[in-house]
Order: sequence, then structure tokens, then C-alpha cells
Amino acid sequence: MDTRTKIQPPGAASALPPGALVVSGSFDPLLAAHAEELVRLSQGACALAVVIEEPPQPILPARARAELVAALACVTQVYLAGDGAPAPAVSLGQEHLRRRGEFVEHLRSRQI
Repeated sequence: MDTRTKIQPPGAASALPPGALVVSGSFDPLLAAHAEELVRLSQGACALAVVIEEPPQPILPARARAELVAALACVTQVYLAGDGAPAPAVSLGQEHLRRRGEFVEHLRSRQI
């Protein structure tokens, strides 16, 4: 299956399954902790839609992050922020910025 088909075109929020949980975050980069959080959030939801937000000074382009998130089995649909994306019920934005900072610091500490 080409998981990129989970990425919805602009203005396709009407394709959101009824009762879907909508989660937003930057996923820049997608970390194991992000995947674990999405799995946890998907439990008990009929569908999980993820809105990819744009962080300050992104590491990866939004489309690349959308493709990575779409590859997760727990994710039903992916939207890019703006473009008529659905409003999130859960925002992981601040948590993602914190984890991204920790990730960048870890990489810097390992540089020779």
C-alpha cells in the first residue's frame, strides 16, 4: 500500500470520518516517542487524523513529515496545516518543540 494516499488534498477536511480524533503537531523530525503517542491516542478512536504544523525553522519539509506520519499504521488521514485542514482536538505542538530541542541538543552533544 502506498501510504502517501493517506495525505489529503487541500480543502478535503470534509473527507474526515465521523468521530475521528484530530491531532496536530510538527513531527519535525518524527521521533519514536511521537509514534508511541499517536498509537496511544488512536486507541479507542474510530480513526486518527493528523494535521502537520509548521515549526519555526523546520528541519524537514512539511510534505516529507506528512509522508513519515502517513506511514504509521495507526494514522488514518494526514493534512497539512492551513489548506482547510480540520481543527485539532489535541495539539502536540508545544510537546513537539520541547522534544525537538532535546533531540537537537543530543545531536550537538555527540558531535566531535
